[in-house]
Amino acid sequence: MTTRKRALYFSALLICGLAGSLLLPKKITAAAIAVGSTAPAFELKNVDGSMVSLASSVGEVGTLVIFTCNHCPFAMAYEDRLIALANQFQSQGIKFVAISSNDPKIKPEDGYEAMQKRAKDKSLPYPYLINEEGDIAMAYGAARTPEVFLLDKSQKVVYTGRIDDNTEAKDVKVHDLENALTKLVEGKPGEIDPKSTAAFGCTIKFRK
Repeated sequence: MTTRKRALYFSALLICGLAGSLLLPKKITAAAIAVGSTAPAFELKNVDGSMVSLASSVGEVGTLVIFTCNHCPFAMAYEDRLIALANQFQSQGIKFVAISSNDPKIKPEDGYEAMQKRAKDKSLPYPYLINEEGDIAMAYGAARTPEVFLLDKSQKVVYTGRIDDNTEAKDVKVHDLENALTKLVEGKPGEIDPKSTAAFGCTIKFRK
């Protein structure tokens, strides 16, 4: 990344963070649901017009629920890594599903048509669901994009938080999500360590 591109990138991150702090209502989400708890159910509209539920998204091994969006620089930085993980682990029994809980009135870039275009442009290998009311993110206690919740086949949470430790793929030292996915595939969810990390990214733009 050139010096100019790096400066523009971090300026975008700053703007994103400031916008989030200004637009969030006084009461935002609770803490992320605890590891071991049952994940809240949902049924939301996918970019292809179909309705997708958590029950229909349960894989033979488990499910990864990703709270993300179009506009956030953090979400964009992680998108290719999530696609790669989906291509690796969906064939091993873990279904992926992405949810955008931003209010399009606050962030028009996260509206349904823009989500459809993003999914097509990136050839997303998983559903991309709209939750403009934000109630599903609130139910999960998600506050950032991206933020992930890994569930076992009984829909119990086994890992929550970040994807890894660096937005720059080449500088990643700790592959938290990949490690958790691997342990779940191996049938060793008890060995996931850590089971919860602090997600970092743009704040979810909840409807006021």
